Amino acid sequence: MSARQHPVTVHSARVVVPMTAPPIADGAVAVQDGRILHVGDRSWVIDQLTGSGATFTERQWRGALLPGLVNAHSHLQYTGMASVGQRQYGGFEDWAAAFNVDYAEPHDWRAEAADGARASILAGVTSIADIVTDIEAATALQDAGLGGIAYWEVMDWENDAWQSHGRDQVLDELDRIPTTPGAGLSPHAPYSLEVAPLLELPDIVRQRGLRLHLHLGEAAFEGERTALGPVPGLDGVDGVGHGNDWHLANVPSFRALRALGFGASATAFVDRLGVLGPDCHIAHGVYMTAADRALLRARGTAVALCPRSNAVIGLDPPPVADYLREGSPIAIGTDSLSSSPSLDLVADVTALHRIARAQGYGHRDLHERLLAAATLGGAHAMGLAVGPDRIGHLAVGARADLAVFDVDARTVPDALAELVEDGAGRAAATVIRGVVRAAAGVVTEPASPRMDIPAPHQEER
Repeated sequence: MSARQHPVTVHSARVVVPMTAPPIADGAVAVQDGRILHVGDRSWVIDQLTGSGATFTERQWRGALLPGLVNAHSHLQYTGMASVGQRQYGGFEDWAAAFNVDYAEPHDWRAEAADGARASILAGVTSIADIVTDIEAATALQDAGLGGIAYWEVMDWENDAWQSHGRDQVLDELDRIPTTPGAGLSPHAPYSLEVAPLLELPDIVRQRGLRLHLHLGEAAFEGERTALGPVPGLDGVDGVGHGNDWHLANVPSFRALRALGFGASATAFVDRLGVLGPDCHIAHGVYMTAADRALLRARGTAVALCPRSNAVIGLDPPPVADYLREGSPIAIGTDSLSSSPSLDLVADVTALHRIARAQGYGHRDLHERLLAAATLGGAHAMGLAVGPDRIGHLAVGARADLAVFDVDARTVPDALAELVEDGAGRAAATVIRGVVRAAAGVVTEPASPRMDIPAPHQEER
């Protein structure tokens, strides 16, 4: 079969939002072999296909057609822990206590991750940054035919245990994470890993050309503290936050840094250890000063904002208005059902719109910037916005991942406003690699077989 004979499908809608080009009224996207062939006015796309002699079928969708949404932070395996996420908590420690009780119960992590993947597809999500804590859930993205990266989570390693056997154990575990669609590593947080693993884990990842993703600035404990004066027993060393010399004290961990009275933020701490960079993105970024946010920008590190999860746990809202004003790269995540009401990413877009306005962000670009964060921003955060398998935008040659939302507005500005401010639960169809995977509330399973991964050998820590 010649290239011209390969089947072409035209997806048309009242509004098409490419993200890397202006929104198009009465637009269309032509798809061939899982990639985008044309994007533009519907009449122009049809003319191009007709003029080339290509045969095509057309699917006319009601509403707005966007790139498939990119959930830049989730834990699909916790989908079965929704009872935890349906409650309200008084802070991180309060939530963690409830989480730990449920986590200790028997779970089928693979099945629960698969449920989360299906719910995500129904919500218009086509790629996910999925944190994997238990190896049984490692194939969730691959099994569901989703894009994104499965990040193996590493936590609770002290320096001595890491150096004696932790490094070897994590290397073995990382080798078990499937590279389809992508593999990475998640050093959980600065307070759950001591200095030795935080120093070495980025090198392990970078030597393999993989990516990093960690929780940062989620707990108030991580925020910068006011100077506490000289540190006992260390002449000339003050705990003074940013620009301080805490590293001269040879602290073994972030918790030890706090115990000594240093005021440095967790962001400054991991930056000193070389964790941040353009191959890394963080989740939450709630307790961040202007200096912290500037560090993220300087290192090329994006932040995935998860406002509904923050609200459930009882945290402050993320400083989204500051991120937007300062030009910080942002993405959006749902987090997991253990701390969020749903895996509907648009609900988090709506929450961020409300928060940004409450924080004084009055610019007219808010709708477009938040939609960009939920698509192109997530792709950028995972390094997937460029290259042969690029996602997050509608452009010729990009992967044909699309999401359709049932909005009533007929003008482009009104459609964007309706989607951002009231779009939750309105995903009408999801297309992954050119195949309609969800429509009318029904998910179609992918054609590829599931992959089994043997359980790793577990060491005592």
